[in-house]
Amino acid sequence: MRIVINAQLLSDAESYRGAGVSNYARRLLSALGELLLERHSTHRLSAYVHAHRITAPGIDLIDSPEILERPMARIAWEQTALPLELRRQRANLVHGLVNVLPLATATPGIVTVHDLSFLRTPERLPPLKRTYLTALCRVSVQRAAKVIAVSRQTAGDVTHFFGTPPEKIEVVYNGVAPEFQPIPNAAATRLRSDQNRPERYLLYLGTLEPRKNLELLIRAFGRWRQSASAVEREIVLVLAGARGWYYDTIFEQVTALGLADSVQFPGFIPAAQLPDWYRGAEGFVYPSVFEGFGLPVLEAMACGTPVLCSHTPSLLEVAGDATLTFDPTAEEELLHGLQLLLGQPALRAELRARGMRQAGEFSWHRCAEATLRIYEAVGVACPQGANAP
Repeated sequence: MRIVINAQLLSDAESYRGAGVSNYARRLLSALGELLLERHSTHRLSAYVHAHRITAPGIDLIDSPEILERPMARIAWEQTALPLELRRQRANLVHGLVNVLPLATATPGIVTVHDLSFLRTPERLPPLKRTYLTALCRVSVQRAAKVIAVSRQTAGDVTHFFGTPPEKIEVVYNGVAPEFQPIPNAAATRLRSDQNRPERYLLYLGTLEPRKNLELLIRAFGRWRQSASAVEREIVLVLAGARGWYYDTIFEQVTALGLADSVQFPGFIPAAQLPDWYRGAEGFVYPSVFEGFGLPVLEAMACGTPVLCSHTPSLLEVAGDATLTFDPTAEEELLHGLQLLLGQPALRAELRARGMRQAGEFSWHRCAEATLRIYEAVGVACPQGANAP
C-alpha cells in the first residue's frame, strides 16, 4: 500500500513552530519509520516536508519549498498541488497530520484532529484563523474515511460539533519520547547552572495565549507568595514558551501585581533543553482551560516532576490519578494546590512516583502501531483507492 502523509506543519525551527503539532508530526514519522523497518513491511510511506533537517529512516521524505512555512502558501499547496501529487504517486491513502485533508481528490483520507479550540473557545482566537480552521476541519472530517482523535475529549468534540459518527473516529494518544526521564540530582544541578535557569522555580511550559489561563496562575502565585516563608519565596514562576496571540495582558498583570522579580519569561525552550527544564523544577503547573491532549503534562511526569494541572477532561485522560488538579475557573483551588505542591515534600515525592508510572503507559511506538493499524483497516475497506496502481 502506498501512503502519502502531509507533514508540512513539521518545522525544524528553534521556535514555537517546532513545538505542538510539529512535535507530533516529527515523532510519529520517526516511530512509523522504525515500525516499518522492524516489520520489513511492504507498505511504502511518503511524507511531504519543507523542513530539510528532518530525518525519518523508513519514510520517504519529499522536500517541498521553504515558502510552505507561510500559512497561506501551505493552504494553497494542500488544496491544489497535493491532489496532483497523490495522482502522480498513485497513492492508495493520504493522511493529513493536522486537522486538514486535500479536498480535490478521490484518494481515501485519514485526518488527525488535535483539538477544536477554535469552536470550544472561539473568542480566544483571531477571527480569520478561527474561520479558516473551522471550515477546513469540518469538511476534512466529513471527507475522511477515518478520523484520528488524540484524546476522548477531542473525539467527543468532533461528534458534538461536526455530527461525526463515533464509529468513524479512532482515539490514538500521543506518546512521550525516551529522553524525558529523570536524572540524578547532581547532574540536574550542573545542567541548571549551564543553562542559566533559576535555582528554584515552578514551571509552566506552553504558548502564551488566553486559553492557557496564565492570568489566573499569576494571581494565585502572587497570593501564594504573600503567605510563603522567606525560603519558599526564593521560588520563582517560570512561564516558558513562545508568544501566541492576545498575550499582552499577561505581561501587564505581572507588572501590575509587582511580580516582575518573581516571574520570568525565558521564551521558547529548544527541544534539546526541555527535559532539563522539567527535571529542575520544584513542580510543573498547567492551568489551561482547554486542551486537545496536553503533552507538557505527560513530559513533566515522565521526567519525575510533580504536576498540578486543571481538571479538564483531556488532561485527566493523560494524568490519571498522578497529579494534583483544580477547577480552571477557581483561583482558590489553584492557590490551595500551590500550597500543597510547594509546601509538602512528601506529597511531591508521591506525585513524582505516580507520574512516572502513569507516563509509562504512553509511547510513540504505541501511537505508530495504532496509526498503522488504521492505515491497514482503511486500505482493506477502500482497496481500490482512486489513484491505486
